[in-house]
Amino acid sequence: MDNPATIVLITAPLAAVLTFVIVKVLDKLRLTDAENKAKEIVNRAERDIESRRREAELVIKEEALRHKAEGEKDLHKQRQELHERDRLLDKRQDALEEQADQVRKQEKMVEANQRKLMERVEDTNRRHDELGKLLDLQRQTLHQLSGLSKEEATHRLLDMLDQELTNEIGGRIHKHEKRMAELAEEKSREILITAIQRYASSHTAESTTSTVDIPSDDMKGRIIGREGRNIRAFEKATGVDVIIDDTPGVVIVSCFDPVRREIARQTLSRLIADGRIHPARIEEVAAEVQKELETHLQRLGEEACEEADVHGLHEKIVHLLGRLHFRTSYSQNVLRHSIEVAFLTGMMAEELGLDGKLARRAGLLHDIGKAADHDAEGGHPKIGADLLKRHGEKPEVVHAALGHHDDLRIENPYTVLVAAADAASASRPGARRESLDRYIKRMEELETIASGFPGVEQAFAIQAGRELRVIASSRDTTDVTAAKICREIATAFEQQLTYPGEIKVTVIRETRFQETAK
Repeated sequence: MDNPATIVLITAPLAAVLTFVIVKVLDKLRLTDAENKAKEIVNRAERDIESRRREAELVIKEEALRHKAEGEKDLHKQRQELHERDRLLDKRQDALEEQADQVRKQEKMVEANQRKLMERVEDTNRRHDELGKLLDLQRQTLHQLSGLSKEEATHRLLDMLDQELTNEIGGRIHKHEKRMAELAEEKSREILITAIQRYASSHTAESTTSTVDIPSDDMKGRIIGREGRNIRAFEKATGVDVIIDDTPGVVIVSCFDPVRREIARQTLSRLIADGRIHPARIEEVAAEVQKELETHLQRLGEEACEEADVHGLHEKIVHLLGRLHFRTSYSQNVLRHSIEVAFLTGMMAEELGLDGKLARRAGLLHDIGKAADHDAEGGHPKIGADLLKRHGEKPEVVHAALGHHDDLRIENPYTVLVAAADAASASRPGARRESLDRYIKRMEELETIASGFPGVEQAFAIQAGRELRVIASSRDTTDVTAAKICREIATAFEQQLTYPGEIKVTVIRETRFQETAK
């Protein structure tokens, strides 16, 4: 039996050799496999490179084709532009050639005109020399015939020329003065019409009332009271006269002061509605109404200032403006009339380039004296001017209140504008109410008075009695007597009639000649 150690010694080298051989075989197999994989990777890479190269070649070809197409397009566009430039150059060249032909023609015309002009100049010089000789001969002949020296003849000619020029200058001055007057009248009429048209206010004539309705005639006895104590207390508290007559359902309140009359009217209306009528209650209600009305007057004045865009007035002036709400002139509310005059004056002033705010202020305050004419002596223009001057108003505003009826000074244009606006507001249709019978009677009076003068054939009242047209006989009158008749008619109106504003009298006299050809 073999020894195990020997077996181990024999098998160990064999195992080592076998292991070495196996390792070598495995290494060779791994190497072969790696080489195969490397070849496969190289082949795959070569195929990939070839594919990418082909793709790159295609992209390059497409890009080249695109660039070629763009280049051809740009080339075509440039060719078109060059063609268009060539066409424009041809047209310009044709135009230049045509202009050159025109210039050549004009040069020929200028040369011909120059020749004609030179001929005319030579002819003119020749005629001038002949004229000078003739004048010298004529002058010598005149000296011989007249026996005057050259200086004397020159002096006489200059005198005659000076007289002719003086007459001509006077005529031209008169003509231009007449033209300027016509233009001024036309412009003033245009400005006034424009202002009235821009304002175009709808006017509702307001009137204060002096009557109080009562529910029954039994209330009259309660108003009078026992032995008249209620009516005496009422008249003492309100300062009015109460007229109770046989008129059914009405008690009349009479007072020259419209504000006191309004206080009395409201007081009496409240007492009748309350039913408690006795002296203590009368004094209490009258005091309440007076306090409320004073606040109401102040608010009315402030609203008027706001509407007319006039600010910075003294509180007293604002209060007086409010009082004008209860004052009427020929049934025209004086406060609404003042606001209307303010707007018209401001618009006319702006048309003339003047201060519109100052003009509106003057127009709004021009009749402020009517709010205090019962408390002071004098006409409302003077009272208003004194009030405005006392409360620090500007001289233009003071003079507009003082002179908007009479004292019209050209150096103060605002007064003239206020007077024009005042007349326009008072005379326009709807501003002042009057009954139809009174209106017709006034028109008839105007025509009757005018027709009574000798030489007057017909008379027509127009423009609601603001103007009278008189037709004078051309046989019985002359231009001088027609002017006298016009003045006498106007004077007769002033003396015999009472009317608002002004009445324009126009006398027309003409001579007509007519023949018939047979």
